[in-house]
Parts: sequence; structure tokens; C-alpha cells
Amino acid sequence: MRSEAADTLAAIRSVTLAVLIIALVGTGLELALLGHFEEPAQIIPVSLILASLVVLAVYAVRRGPMILRLFQVLMALFVVAGVTGIVLHYRSNVEFELELYPAMEGMEFLTKVLTGAIPVLAPGTMIHLGLLGGIYTFRHPVFGGRQKYDNGQSAPNGG
Repeated sequence: MRSEAADTLAAIRSVTLAVLIIALVGTGLELALLGHFEEPAQIIPVSLILASLVVLAVYAVRRGPMILRLFQVLMALFVVAGVTGIVLHYRSNVEFELELYPAMEGMEFLTKVLTGAIPVLAPGTMIHLGLLGGIYTFRHPVFGGRQKYDNGQSAPNGG
């Protein structure tokens, strides 16, 4: 018989997964509508989103630790892609703003770069998605083992 704590943990894990799936689909649609696949680097976030949805679909049919580990790897790649995307967006804006305002410098130039044509912080969404996926898989019961409370007692695994 499952405890109330296990039921609560299972509910939190289910809601986290639902929010993640909604965010993955929404972000994927937005990137597709924006045509975010003109350059090879732009295909990376779209591919990661598609791959994660496929892995989650496989996991829904066949639950097991290997497929969830693959999902964890994908979520780590989301974080890497997000950081890389921020750098790429920043560099693109620097290049663009230097062409328009070659003499500008200092805070005025930085403000132009950060608010430029390409949204510098938009790839941070990939970081958020990766962290949310990591939260979903953190101490997931499919990996086995028992969780411990701070006082050292075993906690029930949830959902």
C-alpha cells in the first residue's frame, strides 16, 4: 500500500511531466513557425525537442531505466544547447550592431546587442526545459533504490 507521501510525489512527478510536454510542444511549434532551421546550428534545438518527445513516447509504452537515462542525456544536451544558443545569438547581434553602428561602444552598444534583432536570452528556454526534464527524472522510481529523508529514514518511491 502506497503512503500519502508516495502519492504526493507521484502527482508532482506527473504534473511536472505534463508541464514539460506542453512546453516542449509549444517551443517546438514556435521554432518551426519562426523558421528556426535555416542554418545548421538552428536545427539543434528543434532536433533535441523532437528526439525528447520520441523518447518520452517510447517511455510511455515501454518503461525502463535505459530509456529514461537516454532522456536524462537529452536533457543535459538541452542545457548545453541553451548556453551555446545564448552565445551564438549574442555574437550574431554583436556582428549586426557593429555593421549598423561601427563607432558605438560601452553600455549603449551592449544595450543594442542585448535588445537586438535576435533575442539573446531566448535560447534560455532550452535550459529551462532541460532542468525541468532533470527534475522529472530526479530519483525516479524506475531507477530503483529507496530515497532517504534528511533524518536518514527511507522514503517511499513515487510514480
